Amino acid sequence: MNEIQKICTFFDEIGIAWKSCTLPDEPTFLPGIRIDKGCLQFDLEKLKYPGDLLHEAGHLAAETPERRAVMSDNVDENQDPAASLELAAVLWSYAALRYLNLPVEFVFHQEGYKGEANWLIEQFAQGSYLGLPLLQWMGLCYDERNAASNNQAPFPHMIKWLREA
Repeated sequence: MNEIQKICTFFDEIGIAWKSCTLPDEPTFLPGIRIDKGCLQFDLEKLKYPGDLLHEAGHLAAETPERRAVMSDNVDENQDPAASLELAAVLWSYAALRYLNLPVEFVFHQEGYKGEANWLIEQFAQGSYLGLPLLQWMGLCYDERNAASNNQAPFPHMIKWLREA
């Protein structure tokens, strides 16, 4: 099974809507990827970095079900910076790639993350997960301390993949 098939099977298992289709020639936020009303659409001919699918799915997963259903295009555009869930999407995609047993560079490639991919990879390797309290507050995972008291594995293990409220 190739990486895209593995990712799509994962999306089916956790409830992320997706569709492989031909996208119009107009530019998209990420090459070959578009979000339309909560559905992650991708064009295999235009998709430059398949790992970007996990990052964009992280944006969908970190939102409430109501917001997820209406999300389209660049999900952070025109949003209050304080309301951005970019950190949640970064950590979610890291947990997903670990779950899927993909190399960290598959998502955190050199063309993404505003030149900070190597820094993020270093942070993850050291167990430093900036923004982890946000994912924990969403009920998706636990940090080391709370994992032990809840008889769960700590992040990057996820107890749920989609935010419920």
